[in-house]
Amino acid sequence: MNNHHQLWKNFWRVSKPYWFSQERKGAITLLSLLILLSVTSSSFLVIEIIQRGELVSSLAEQDSDRFFRTLLLLFGVIVTTIPLISFKTYIQGKLSLYWRKWLTHRFQHRYFDNINYYRLNFSPDLDNPDQRIAEDINNFTQTSLLLLTILFDSILQLILFSGVLWTTSPILMFVLIIYAVGGTLITTLVFGRKLVAINFEQLKREANFRFGLIRVRDNAESIAFYRGQNQEFSRVKQRFTNAFKNFNNLIRWQFGLTIFQNGYQYINFVLPFIILAPRIFAGDLEIGAVTRSQAAFERIGFALGLIINQFDKLSALSAAVNRLSDLSEFTENKKSLSSGVNTNILVQESPELEINHLTVKIPEISKTVVKDLSISLKQGESLLIMGDSGVGKSSLLRAIAGLWNFGSGNIYRPKPEDILFLPQHPYMILGSLRQQLLYPYLDKQISNQQLTEVLNTVNLSKIANKYQDLDTVEDWSQLLSIGEQQRLAFARLLLTKPNYAILDEATSALDETNESQLYQQLQQTEITYISVGHNPQLLKYHQQVLEINNKQEWNLYPTNNNET
Repeated sequence: MNNHHQLWKNFWRVSKPYWFSQERKGAITLLSLLILLSVTSSSFLVIEIIQRGELVSSLAEQDSDRFFRTLLLLFGVIVTTIPLISFKTYIQGKLSLYWRKWLTHRFQHRYFDNINYYRLNFSPDLDNPDQRIAEDINNFTQTSLLLLTILFDSILQLILFSGVLWTTSPILMFVLIIYAVGGTLITTLVFGRKLVAINFEQLKREANFRFGLIRVRDNAESIAFYRGQNQEFSRVKQRFTNAFKNFNNLIRWQFGLTIFQNGYQYINFVLPFIILAPRIFAGDLEIGAVTRSQAAFERIGFALGLIINQFDKLSALSAAVNRLSDLSEFTENKKSLSSGVNTNILVQESPELEINHLTVKIPEISKTVVKDLSISLKQGESLLIMGDSGVGKSSLLRAIAGLWNFGSGNIYRPKPEDILFLPQHPYMILGSLRQQLLYPYLDKQISNQQLTEVLNTVNLSKIANKYQDLDTVEDWSQLLSIGEQQRLAFARLLLTKPNYAILDEATSALDETNESQLYQQLQQTEITYISVGHNPQLLKYHQQVLEINNKQEWNLYPTNNNET
């Protein structure tokens, strides 16, 4: 009972926003039209079944006038019903499409808001957000409207056909109710929870398999250098095997459900003949009454046995609802990255960078990497962070950026748009050379001449000469070496000219000449910058040094360099 309550709560969490959004008028209009078409098509269906019984009775009595009169009416009903049903399907599809569009935009916005796309990496239970947004939303909107339409049709047909069946045989009506309730209980209790859980797990394993293949594609060159194809093949194969085993289990349970569904439907077909046969033999009923009653019995049985007939769709919908609800709850509540670790790092906006009593932790290995750090960096100053690999230099930068909140302390820093971070492995977007240079401020208006000059400044003159059309689109992550990518990232820095810049080993792939040239250019700007690096030659381009060691200790001292 609690599971069903939670499922409805999750369904309402995901579906409610659309029906109360700015698009609610159009959505409610389409839904009202869908309901009207359901009422009309169901009414015509009742007329059709009644006339079908009349047709059989007229043949049995060899009454040609009655036959042709009924045939003409039946033909008119069919001609009217076909476009109604088709139009209903069309409206259902349009409403599903608009709902999916709105929901997708909503989830995309929340996914990118508050850097949730990064924070989700620390929530292992929320796997494959890409699948939840791309596939689960589509399944949710389509299946929800399909089942809603079937449910509404079933209720209408239950009411309309109950009258037809009751006038023919009240006993048949009671038998049908008992039969449908019994079948629903068996379906829910025997197949219910098991199929929902298996469907949920299948979505997860299929997404993991697809992610493994994408990872190989994105890291193809590195894997090829290591000749690691055998290991990658084994990993991808194992993920497919996991999906295969779960799907095999799903097929077995669906096989049992299908046997029950088919048996239920065939008995549903035979029961009216068994119950009405004595009255037909006694001459109390026309033969057409059996046809009419059998059709009505079948429709009412379908309506009462909705869970039985649509259980595979219900179980798949339940899995999608739970996955979307979990993602929605995460993005709405803005949970901390980890519930088991103290996450009291407070980040506030300030004109200058100041860190007070900062302690940074890595929760996965329960390790403190920086303890009780206090430093300040005024505008125009520069700081070099040094230390052995693994002492927490990058974690400290993440904390300053607001990406990492494991630990405690206070960080005062300029607003995010005033800080530009240059990671060791620059991000190359899918776009033109102009967009690469302007990222992340693609709307910034800078002349072609300025862009070309900056390319020459960072020693990318070959790229500038080869791609004089700056709107040329290439796969830059494959075309450019890591060193060229780092120089291009520096070009972004010189073009953007933020108040603050943080460079996380941003020149690690460059030779000393190129590295010196870039830092000399940086010194000529008014940018306040922090660097992480190992090369001692970087000391001459910074005013202060922060050394961090493996014992959680740190040391801050000046380099005695004058700003040039």
